[in-house]
Amino acid sequence: MSESEQEHRRIRISVRTKFLLVFLGLSTAALLFAGTLAFVQMDDVSWYALERSTDLGNRAINDSTTALERNAEESLLRLAQDQAYISNIVFEQVSGDLEVMGRYAATVMENPSMVRPRYFYLQDEEPEDRRATSVLFLAPGIEGDLPEERNAAGVMDDIFIPVSATNRNLASVYVGTGSGMAMIYPWTTGFDANFDPRLRSWFSQANETGGTVWSEPYVDLLGNGLMVTCSRPVYDTERGWVWVVGADVTIETINQQIIGTQVGDRGYAMLIDQHGNVISRPGLTSGDMRWDGSFVAENLLASENPDLVAVAGKMTSGETGVARVGFDDGERFIAYAPVRSVNWSVGVVMPVDEVLAPIRTTRESILSASEDTAMHISSQQDRMKTVFTGAFLALLVVVALLTLAVTRHITRPIEELQKGSEAIGRGDLTCRVNVETGDEFEDLARSFNRMATELRGHIEDLRRTTAEKERIAKELEIAKEIQQSILPESAPVLPGFDLAGFNLSAREVGGDFYDYIPVGEGCWGVEIADVSGKGVPAALFMALSRTLVRASASQNLDPAGSILEANRYICMDSKTSMFVTLFYGILDTRKRTFSYVNAGHNPPLLFRAGSSEATLLMGKGIALGIFDEIELELVQLQLNPGDTVVFYTDGVTEATNERDEEYGMERLTALISGLLDRGAREMIDAIVEDVTAHAGNQPQFDDITLVVLKVG
Repeated sequence: MSESEQEHRRIRISVRTKFLLVFLGLSTAALLFAGTLAFVQMDDVSWYALERSTDLGNRAINDSTTALERNAEESLLRLAQDQAYISNIVFEQVSGDLEVMGRYAATVMENPSMVRPRYFYLQDEEPEDRRATSVLFLAPGIEGDLPEERNAAGVMDDIFIPVSATNRNLASVYVGTGSGMAMIYPWTTGFDANFDPRLRSWFSQANETGGTVWSEPYVDLLGNGLMVTCSRPVYDTERGWVWVVGADVTIETINQQIIGTQVGDRGYAMLIDQHGNVISRPGLTSGDMRWDGSFVAENLLASENPDLVAVAGKMTSGETGVARVGFDDGERFIAYAPVRSVNWSVGVVMPVDEVLAPIRTTRESILSASEDTAMHISSQQDRMKTVFTGAFLALLVVVALLTLAVTRHITRPIEELQKGSEAIGRGDLTCRVNVETGDEFEDLARSFNRMATELRGHIEDLRRTTAEKERIAKELEIAKEIQQSILPESAPVLPGFDLAGFNLSAREVGGDFYDYIPVGEGCWGVEIADVSGKGVPAALFMALSRTLVRASASQNLDPAGSILEANRYICMDSKTSMFVTLFYGILDTRKRTFSYVNAGHNPPLLFRAGSSEATLLMGKGIALGIFDEIELELVQLQLNPGDTVVFYTDGVTEATNERDEEYGMERLTALISGLLDRGAREMIDAIVEDVTAHAGNQPQFDDITLVVLKVG
């Protein structure tokens, strides 16, 4: 029999029929198997479900108890750490303000030219504005009014007023003298005639230690209740003056503004010092005690509760943790964390029964749910047998009907797809397949149709893409030239000084820049800055920042004022989250002084004449463009012949090689110490060459910017 005859006699079954038979066979077999298994196992499953429901309920109760207690401990610990962090910031701010006042007092002592006669208000003469002046108090037995020291202490109003205005946590600020005077801001009244600042603990402790101290709680003279004071001494050995500047913080302020945290209904926060004395807690008052009485703070280390003593010991040791302590009225959780700036510790107290109260409700809910589940499973078991039988028959009918519909839907587009695939195979890219089934077959037909169009358009797209890349590259090259033109072409020629700068962008354009700004006769502003980020956004922000800084600094001999004004303009004009770190100083070529501020930038290196040791030009301040109002520390430096100052950005110290090793400050310092006999430009060339050699084949990580100032 020939092959054609065999093909003719072979039984042919259409795809539609095959789909129908396969789906019906599989569906029937699956339903029969599932039905048999369901009826056999239904009773066992019902019994097992009831047993497991009860077991899971008990386990859920136990697990929820453990988890809730653990979560409560973790939450309390996080709360204690958060409170300690907040407290640390507030106390650091108070200590920082006190340091500013102390430095200002030392400056007044060192510069008699700052002292000027003024009118002093006593407590019986109220000024028009209490916050415009201090009150002068003289201790009993002072002979004469000590005009020189009184006038010098009166200058402290110039620092008291801004410090008090910027820190609302301070009740008052003041200076007490060893001669018995006290200048207290703001002006107030109510001083006892027997009051002597020299006998107060804040004065004596600071004078004895010679450094910053925090007092234990005491009763305030002016009726503000319990108070703690941060104080530090300032000395003038030539005139024998002993001053102690102080800042008061009330216990009420600590309770309400610093650790004022309500935990549940009965929880609270407390603060203890390094000796275990309770500094603050809800309800802590002085009662009817007078200011000259001795307030005895509660000491946790002296408690009769050994568990509480153990916790207090860990708190005074500066540890962080959470403990469970028993009291007469029940157990309490105590979470604690240290306040590093004052060597104190914050504790958050929470009754255990308040934490575990939800567990009782959870237990009752779980038991009730378990009983409901058992009843529901029993009723559903009988219903499922009846429903399953009817569903079995209905599903067979539905499967048959759906199979017929599916096979008709599937087989029709197959023929169209077959014709289309053959045409595409022959290279006929104009062929179109018309299939509208709303499924993968239609997607496949669209793919066939898109294929020809995309192939024809591919060459044109490739040409346009190449042209676009060339255009972008040209624009970036022009942008680089424009940015380089913004930077100084050369350093100004300054008699007795050698000044040079350098910038190398990591990409076509970058965010580093430096500048020389004329600010007056013989005075030049020297600036180096680094914008966050890289590329075009950083370059645009760099151009904005450089323009605003130059506009603010021109003809302005106050570095801090110039940069604060520029920061306000940058915050006003910047609509992004970018910021810029900046170091700016004014060089007086006649006096050879350098006054600078550091807005979060890498501190420059100062090498004194004849020394290979580097000094970092530090200064308190944060980057520009973050907050409208910031504080910058103004530092004045006297330059001597032979001194060298090297300004740099982090692209120098953070340059990495193939082993991911950074160039680092140590290598930079060592290199510069061997280049001090060279000129400024030669030093820059040598530093760039060494950084490049360190990086090797590693691509440049960040912009590299250097400025070198040498004193002739």
